[in-house]
Amino acid sequence: MSAARPAAPPGPEGEDKGGVRAALGGLTTRGRSFLAAGVAAAACAYVLGQSDLLRVGLLLAVLPLICVAVLYRTRYRVAASRRLSPSRVPAGAEARVHLRMDNVSRMPTGLLMLQDHVPYVLGPRPRFVLDRVEAGGRREVSYRVRSDLRGRYPLGPLQLRLNDPFGMCELTRSFSAHDILTVIPRTEVLPAVRLAGEASGYGDGSRRALALAGDDDIIPRAYRYGDDLRRVHWRSTARYGELMVRREEQPQRARCTVLLDTRRIAYQGAGPDSAFEWAVSGAASALVHLLEHGFAVRLLTDTGSSVPGTGADGFAGSTQESADSAGLMLDTLAVVDHSDGAGLSRAIDVLRGGNSGGGEGLLVAFFGDLDEEQAALAARMRQRSGAAVAFVLDSGTWVTGGAVTGAVDERLRLLREAGWTALSVRPGTPLTELWQQAGRERTQSPGGTNGFSGGWS
Repeated sequence: MSAARPAAPPGPEGEDKGGVRAALGGLTTRGRSFLAAGVAAAACAYVLGQSDLLRVGLLLAVLPLICVAVLYRTRYRVAASRRLSPSRVPAGAEARVHLRMDNVSRMPTGLLMLQDHVPYVLGPRPRFVLDRVEAGGRREVSYRVRSDLRGRYPLGPLQLRLNDPFGMCELTRSFSAHDILTVIPRTEVLPAVRLAGEASGYGDGSRRALALAGDDDIIPRAYRYGDDLRRVHWRSTARYGELMVRREEQPQRARCTVLLDTRRIAYQGAGPDSAFEWAVSGAASALVHLLEHGFAVRLLTDTGSSVPGTGADGFAGSTQESADSAGLMLDTLAVVDHSDGAGLSRAIDVLRGGNSGGGEGLLVAFFGDLDEEQAALAARMRQRSGAAVAFVLDSGTWVTGGAVTGAVDERLRLLREAGWTALSVRPGTPLTELWQQAGRERTQSPGGTNGFSGGWS
């Protein structure tokens, strides 16, 4: 839930550049008619010498001007705020937008008409009519937004239209505050399956990432308030001249890289039911599942880029809470688009790089169309991973609805010979079924119990 976003504070600094001219431009047809009738009556009264007619003319002319003055001041004495609940939703789910109007002046307002600007993909533009708001009062309204397409969508600015009780003037005010609604990919709750080794992401592998910051390790550290005095390391205390405590060995996390192929040439079709959107959704489901089961996860694309801000090694979960790590990656997947690259070489360079074991562990890949050269490159990725699972999409079948071609079967054979657990993805197949199938094939394969001590569940 996002915090309320207040409008600019009332006062002269918020006024439009048009000033009085802009205010007079807000006169309605009724207001202009009254003003014209008043001026005409005053002119006739002056020519004919009729004082009573002059009073009537002045009344007709002054009434719309008073309405303009009052309304012009009132519109800068109305504050607005917007609140999203929630600010991050999966594609196809609804979010509610709450609007609040506060009358901070000592005078009641007239009729208020609200209109919030939202992208077309989120639905029709919401409009509301509010009756008179008393001095110091507030009104709250809400509307729903929904999108089947992931992305980041701006909401605002909020536009307020005020009318006086006599219908003489109508003025508009636009607030500057914006909010962002993030529509993340749909995710599936994946079943618990085991490839090999332990059932969770923690273990004793020789090249694992350390667990969450703050856990113990074998190096003594300075005493902190609340530490158990039984852990005082007296030898280090005597050496450093201050109280030192022992830090035990840290639990360690198994690493996993989720690779998403975003090459434009690897996918055909577009829209929420396209092959590319299935791959994005599958990558999101896999990384959320693995983070929940204790893995340190890295999201990698064919361009060689990983999610920023997850640590020096590019892995999330080892230095952040799993929920924060998942949110960061899902925000990235919400806006990921096709790349113009033609190959997977940059991703291979990232998997090869690093001396801290960054390329080892589980590798889960979502590939689009692979030609013979790219299939050979993908096969080489298996050399730096303990276990590797590939979901290969033949995007042509997603457009035509036909059967998987022989070329795809050949690519799958090449990956399996290199040690991959490779599966073909047919249109509309749930990832949960493929996930279970990958677990069965991995455990039944001759090398299914070797090479990856961290396991997968």
